[in-house]
Amino acid sequence: MKKKRWVVKLGTGLLTRKDGTTDSRQIGLLVAQLAKLIHDGHEIVLVSSGAISAGMTAMRLTQRPQTTTGLQACATIGQIELMSEYQHHLRRHRLLGAQLLLTHANLDSRTSCRHATHTLEHLLAQRRFLPIINENDAIANEEIKVGDNDRLSAHVTNLVHAGTLIILSGVDGLMTAPDGTGKLIPRVTTLTDSIRQLASGTTSQRNTGGMTTKLHAAEIAAQSGAQTIIANGRTPRILEQIATGKYTGTLFKLKAKADPAFP
Repeated sequence: MKKKRWVVKLGTGLLTRKDGTTDSRQIGLLVAQLAKLIHDGHEIVLVSSGAISAGMTAMRLTQRPQTTTGLQACATIGQIELMSEYQHHLRRHRLLGAQLLLTHANLDSRTSCRHATHTLEHLLAQRRFLPIINENDAIANEEIKVGDNDRLSAHVTNLVHAGTLIILSGVDGLMTAPDGTGKLIPRVTTLTDSIRQLASGTTSQRNTGGMTTKLHAAEIAAQSGAQTIIANGRTPRILEQIATGKYTGTLFKLKAKADPAFP
């Protein structure tokens, strides 16, 4: 198996149960797959959502806060809960998680990007750590936030010059109907208007984004020549399937645009 550098993004819905609480078993299954890939020689950077949802659970909230301050409070509490969960499972595989929180301002600064890249390169070279990245929601306001982790993961892909961005959520990939039904589209080489019309947002209380942000992420990742795969994270051994090239999902092999839009 050829060794590769991947950025893997996990969505909130993938890390939580139907009632919105943290799904420890599911996180354990995903960590086991990530650990196997790392032990096999792959270089993995994880971009994980779920901090606000974990904070809502810890704070016993049933509705997503409507204010920036409320969301930031959830994030500060939930980030600790989420990282503790990851660390628990990683230790079982002789690995440690390494947290890195970013904002739009960090990604727009050459100095910050250089420091972040050096840190990530050092961690990846050790082969004992899993860098785990999230947006720094506690300090990010509308002016400096990326906005969703699909696009954040794409920028991280460019930052570390990864060859593949893998976005895992609760869907198999891009489908032929806007509501997520129909047939799976296995490969996309151009984001035409008809392809964009198949994307839709999310109405979940705990999630942000949707297929629209995933398509945008594929465009951003393409700027460094990376391909993007959208697949269902609840498919057993999905990451191992992707490593062998035999998986169910949508592969985006896009050409880079001359002047990509920053979210």
